Amino acid sequence: MIALPAGPAPAPRRQLLVGTALACAAGATLYGGMLALYLRFRQRTLGQPEGVWRPEANIVPEVATNNMLISFVAIFVFAQWAVYAARRDHRAYTGLALGLTALIALAVINAQAFVYDRMAVALRESTFGTFFYVLTGTFLVLMVAGVVFTLVTAFRYLGGRTHDREILAAHALYWYFVGVVFAALWFVVYVTK
Repeated sequence: MIALPAGPAPAPRRQLLVGTALACAAGATLYGGMLALYLRFRQRTLGQPEGVWRPEANIVPEVATNNMLISFVAIFVFAQWAVYAARRDHRAYTGLALGLTALIALAVINAQAFVYDRMAVALRESTFGTFFYVLTGTFLVLMVAGVVFTLVTAFRYLGGRTHDREILAAHALYWYFVGVVFAALWFVVYVTK
């Protein structure tokens, strides 16, 4: 009996990458809505006679916020380096890139804590304070989730699942999303004041 040749291999299922893309789209919608509300309340407050949006005592530490924005360039490079190294089966470089991504993400979280300390915004005294903590707090949640995502990615890839490179692409996509969120936060809250 003559057997037929085997059929083609099924296309890879990119569930993690598609799920990460959908989560990033949902997060962008959420954060865009929060920024729109921030701008609306700011415009309404400034339109009133003697309307003050941000109290004069709350001075933005521009060096820290600008360094946070620049740090995302390094996060992007290292997250993409991890994808590049994994495609070439360089396990050590992949681990190094993931470690550097997590380290710089922790530095960004530390810089945001510094901004909280220096600005000393009161939460309940003004609408600005409420929106400031909602926007930056959501950003911090995204950063902590990114660090956890980096650790899970490192454990999975370095633990022996070197054939599963989709998680590295999803990881890089997530960090691109967080970087865009911070760029919007930086411009709307820290630059335009």
